[in-house]
Amino acid sequence: MAARESVRGDRMRTRSSALTLLAVVLVTVLGAGASGAATAPSATVEGPVTGGKGTPQIASTSFDLATVGYEQNEYFVSGTASAYTSATPLTSNGKWTVTPASTAPYKTRVVVYRPTDPAKFNGTVLVEWDNVSGGLDAAPFWLAAHDELVREGYAWVGVAAQAVGVQGGSANALVANLDLVHADPDRYGTLSHPGDSYSYDMYTQVGRSVRSDAATVLGGLQPKRVLAVGESQSAFRLTTYIDAVEPITKGVYDGYLVYSRGGAGAALSQAPQPAIPAPNPTLIRTDLTVPVLTFTTESDLAILGYSTAVQPDNKLFRDWEVAGTAHADSYTIGTAAKDTGTPDGDVAFFQTMITPPSSLYGGIISCNSPINAGPTTYVLRSAVDALNQWVKTGTAPPKAPRLQTVQQPPVTTVAGDKTVHPTVLFKLDAQGNATGGIRAPQVDVPIAALSGLGQSGNGFCGLFGTTVPFDAAKLAALYPTHAAFVKAWNQATDKAVKAGFVLKADAPAIKAAAAASTIGGAGGAGGAGGAGTPSSS
Repeated sequence: MAARESVRGDRMRTRSSALTLLAVVLVTVLGAGASGAATAPSATVEGPVTGGKGTPQIASTSFDLATVGYEQNEYFVSGTASAYTSATPLTSNGKWTVTPASTAPYKTRVVVYRPTDPAKFNGTVLVEWDNVSGGLDAAPFWLAAHDELVREGYAWVGVAAQAVGVQGGSANALVANLDLVHADPDRYGTLSHPGDSYSYDMYTQVGRSVRSDAATVLGGLQPKRVLAVGESQSAFRLTTYIDAVEPITKGVYDGYLVYSRGGAGAALSQAPQPAIPAPNPTLIRTDLTVPVLTFTTESDLAILGYSTAVQPDNKLFRDWEVAGTAHADSYTIGTAAKDTGTPDGDVAFFQTMITPPSSLYGGIISCNSPINAGPTTYVLRSAVDALNQWVKTGTAPPKAPRLQTVQQPPVTTVAGDKTVHPTVLFKLDAQGNATGGIRAPQVDVPIAALSGLGQSGNGFCGLFGTTVPFDAAKLAALYPTHAAFVKAWNQATDKAVKAGFVLKADAPAIKAAAAASTIGGAGGAGGAGGAGTPSSS
């Protein structure tokens, strides 16, 4: 961050971030362009914001951004937003026609991370719809993909688009009063959110302000591309935004990366406005004029019901399904917060395949099985680059093979049973990993069985997937020598790079992490903990 916090502040931030890093991965199961963009009301931007506890309240990376050549600022955004309505029921094909309904004033905030040196800005701004599943604002997309964003000089804007993050009221909040207004009333006491029916227009107005108020929001950086991104519950809302609002606000967002959505979109309108739920399934409309890349894990397909909404790729739509991945994993929940892009982060992440955590945040959360340690972050980084290039050059991302599934037989439920039953199962290879989908060395040269399924018990763990490390005997049988393991791992990495699903820039660190291990040969059980021994973190 631009300035280091006090020891007391660090402790409060660590506690809040730890709780929220868990919460953000939970899904609540529940420049003006053409058309409407030209006539929509503009927002007022104020800031940079100071005061209160002295730092923006957001669950994000915990290292000092100055160490990676970035700076953080916060701004208030205010105006009048519209809710939307539809004269006809919303249909599964996503080809909706909506019109503005009631209006209401709002005042929210955005957090901005940008390169300190303007020469390092690559011209692209990612606008993340902050996740509020845990009762406060969190940045799971930034967490999962920030190494690529920093490396290439993206600017990032996190938007407090939903009422829960601004002023609370979530029944799912792990700890009360972590929303902005309650967490720091001196800083955020003037904020006001009229309700989530207005969130879509608020998100539009922030996106427009990134261009029209770049002198303030971006410190004078001039954006060439503005991309919308969101994960989990935020991906649900982006799905609805794309189908309902994008057609009437053309020119605000140049492309969309929808990360870990479910089968349905979010409600277009909700209480106290008239309830207009999204259908299940909700497809992405096929008459778009900007590209959409959907990033899908095993958990999203099988647990969140995205299997019902799968659709073919077309000229402006891609769906990347990634083998061995979960809705949240050991990188996003653990490694990411302190990863400054050095090889140490890759080594630490590799180690979680050998000693995966099952107890998180000092025991606040305990899962029945070690959580997933799959390759999500590496493929997501490639997805960011692919969407950016798609918008910048018109070159579409590669089409990805889909994960191979088998139909899940009907499940008989028992009263009081809280087990999450998947809607589909995956066809597995001989080592217990899913077949098909995007492949990375973690599944093609495995040292563990990686899954988005299999977790039970504590509901917070249900979307974290599982990791089953191979024991020393199996590792030795698969890889007679360490050199044999490293060779196979490097070849699989190169294959993923060539296919366009892992970035060339990430390959050296991925390879170095494997080389630094002791996998292969008699007794080659891996890193410090030894394979097959789950750890707590």
